Amino acid sequence: MNPPPSLFSIVIPARNEEGSVGVTVGHVHDKLAGRGIPHEILVVNDGSTDGTWALLNELSKSIPSLRPLNNPGPHGFGRAILFGLNAMKGDAVAVMMADESDSPEDLIRYWDLLVAGNECVFGSRFVRDGVVVDYPRLKFVMNRLVNLFIKVIFHIHLNDTTNAFKAYRREVIEGCRPLIAPHFNLTVELPLKAIVRGYTWTTIPISWRNRKTGEAKLKMREMGSRYIFIILYVWLEKYFSRGDYRRQTLRGI
Repeated sequence: MNPPPSLFSIVIPARNEEGSVGVTVGHVHDKLAGRGIPHEILVVNDGSTDGTWALLNELSKSIPSLRPLNNPGPHGFGRAILFGLNAMKGDAVAVMMADESDSPEDLIRYWDLLVAGNECVFGSRFVRDGVVVDYPRLKFVMNRLVNLFIKVIFHIHLNDTTNAFKAYRREVIEGCRPLIAPHFNLTVELPLKAIVRGYTWTTIPISWRNRKTGEAKLKMREMGSRYIFIILYVWLEKYFSRGDYRRQTLRGI
């Protein structure tokens, strides 16, 4: 059985999130500290043109677990996450959105399952007891189609692969490198590589609520081909790499 992690890193990419990132960080810190979970909150400023960076530096004076990071570029959602993953000190990590759409309560459940020995914990908004509030209709339809496609071609029961809000042990992150997706398609590359490379995973229902302030960063027309590229890239690894990238422990090494 895997030893329990000792420090939980929360990586939050932020681009022009002045209106919501402060509340998000405050809620995350309060929930984790309230449960006595050792943690660090890494908010990666990804080329913001508003007051996000100044706000983060001010918040760090009152929230000691907050580590503001400034990604100098190139920018992109996936690049910001990688910047945070490369800087994290924890032996477990969760990727979370800055816009209050993800629940800090679910972070607690992620941590408990990692402590119990799971290597990956994937939340799903679309299973029994999952909660979705104010999901845009077109985005919902596209989401379900993409996730059904992934589910079928990889033969997995996970039905919310595209959701960014997931948790991993550090060894999973290291074992999935190199991570090449620079944009939102990293949210697909990371869990699929973890599955294909043989790490253990479990799924739990989570809640999601549409942002109250700011503008959504995901542009479906721009991301379609990028998602397809990453999906097929990992699919080729699964069926044609002859297991060259699977975790070494599965080969008895």
